[in-house]
Amino acid sequence: MKHRYNYLLLMMHNRYNIVMKKTIVFIHGMFQNPKSWEKWIAYFTEKGYNCIAPAWPLHEGNPADLRNNPPAGLGDLHLQAIVDEMERVVTSLPEKPIVIGHSVGGLIVQLLTQKGLVDIGVPIDSVAPNAMLAFDWGFMKNSALIANPFKGNDPFLMDLESFHGSFCNTMSMEETEVANNETATHDSRNVLRDCMGEHGQLDLDLPHAPLLFIGGEEDEIIPYELNQKNAEAYTDEVSITGFKSFPNRGHWICGQTGWEEVAAYISTWLIEHEQYQYHTSATQN
Repeated sequence: MKHRYNYLLLMMHNRYNIVMKKTIVFIHGMFQNPKSWEKWIAYFTEKGYNCIAPAWPLHEGNPADLRNNPPAGLGDLHLQAIVDEMERVVTSLPEKPIVIGHSVGGLIVQLLTQKGLVDIGVPIDSVAPNAMLAFDWGFMKNSALIANPFKGNDPFLMDLESFHGSFCNTMSMEETEVANNETATHDSRNVLRDCMGEHGQLDLDLPHAPLLFIGGEEDEIIPYELNQKNAEAYTDEVSITGFKSFPNRGHWICGQTGWEEVAAYISTWLIEHEQYQYHTSATQN
């Protein structure tokens, strides 16, 4: 009995240490910056993870200041510059991190996973790779507005009405105003354009680290059906790919009421798949 008790303590200790040593890198999407991850950082830090949320180039600082004084050169920002910065952050860590990304950040999670730099990836409301489309009015409308080629390199200036219609369509205008004031930024049209081009290309037949796709069923920017289509496009039979949609969630899924349910689902999934990887590794050794 004593030996069994000691064994259970050892297993609990090992599991605790596995979780404790892991770092989660949170990658924001367009029209946001690290401010949008504050609640998630607190949530996962409480669970023992080391959490960091790096800013994209030209996205550092207070969102209100960034809106009032858009950084010089914002309209010239391209996807590859963002991917390079996120890769620099990830490769500076002592081990492969868990990476959670929202929207364009979700595509970046997939790009980093393809490079073998990610332990587990969680794309949330992710822009899809390989110019994958959804024939959905909200998706087509918002994509066309942002990527409009006639606007050249002029940044897309996010306003309250646009933020409500695209990000916070399941929320009241009062709730949207708070979210907008606290987190919204302007952004480069070139980032979305690049997502649809060669820089957004992946080989979906390759083996990959575990990926969990999350979708909001009322998302007006990235419909959840596109998230599911993206997840199902990965074809390697051994690699783990999961998908979960949440009802009554828009593109603001990480910040709107009920975000804790989404975070809790991800937390459970991470623990399950960390254990799976650990036991597989232990068996192989």
